[in-house]
Order: sequence, then C-alpha cells, then structure tokens
Amino acid sequence: MPSEKILLKKQERVKELSQLLESSAAGVIVDYKGITVEEDTALRRTLREAGVKYFVEKNTMLRFAVKNAGLDGLTDVLEGTTAIAVSEHDETAAARILGEFAEKAGDAKFDLKAGFIGKEIYDKAGVEALSKIPSKDVLLAQLVGSLQGPLQKLAATLQAVADKNGDAA
Repeated sequence: MPSEKILLKKQERVKELSQLLESSAAGVIVDYKGITVEEDTALRRTLREAGVKYFVEKNTMLRFAVKNAGLDGLTDVLEGTTAIAVSEHDETAAARILGEFAEKAGDAKFDLKAGFIGKEIYDKAGVEALSKIPSKDVLLAQLVGSLQGPLQKLAATLQAVADKNGDAA
C-alpha cells in the first residue's frame, strides 16, 4: 500500500495531466520502444520547435487523466511503452511530425497508437490521415494563392475595359 505522501503526489500528477489534456487542441499517443537516444533527441527538438509538448508517462497515470479529461476512448491503447505529444494551438502539428517520424522509423521502432482533436478520438489510421494534412500556414498560403489568380484576371479585365473606354472618349 503506497504511503499517503506518494498517493498525494500521484493524484496531483493526474490532475496536472488532466488539465493539460483538457487545455490541448490535439494530442497523439505513440509507442516508442525501438528508437535511439539520438533519434529521440532530434524528435523532441522538432516537436518543441513546433510548440508541441512530448513526454513519457506511466500508463496508469494517463488512464486516470484521459478519463478525467473525457477522452475515455484512449484507454484501450495505454499498454506497453507510451509517450504522448500534445499541442495547445495547432491541431495537426503533433500528428504531422510524429507521423513523418514513424514513416521513416518503421512500425517496429516507433508506432502511432491513437490521438485526439478536442474531444474526438482517432485510431491509428485516423492519426496517420491527420499526419498528411498540411500545417495551417501552408493551407492559408494555398488559399491565398488560389484566390490571387482569379483576382488578378479580374483586375486585368477591368483595366482592359477601362483602357478601351478611355480610348473611345
């Protein structure tokens, strides 16, 4: 039986994890069993630069935290070696970075288990699909680019009409 002091520390950790999960826009749970220290360091650096928190946590602590956060669908994947990446603002950053890393490393070394966006749970296939979505900045640039072409054509057409009417006057 754990002492009351240890139990209080564990309860406090679960509370912190629950709050982190609730305040996060998205998260991904992975199995990291085969990666090297160098690979892990490089992955952590990339995630940190993207504003994603990545850490290893005990499955029992995460199990309590995901239940408290209303993400019960994630409890099934909390077995074996487990790390979690959460992002407060970008819904696809964690999935994108971890998906790319998993593709390079292979399932034997690094495996996507599940993920979430808001309160919606995604299985491994869903997280892989999320990992293919471009970042918000790239999507906005694509939108601006697609709007820019027709607007330039419209401006050129209006200028041609104005020039033609100007010549007639």
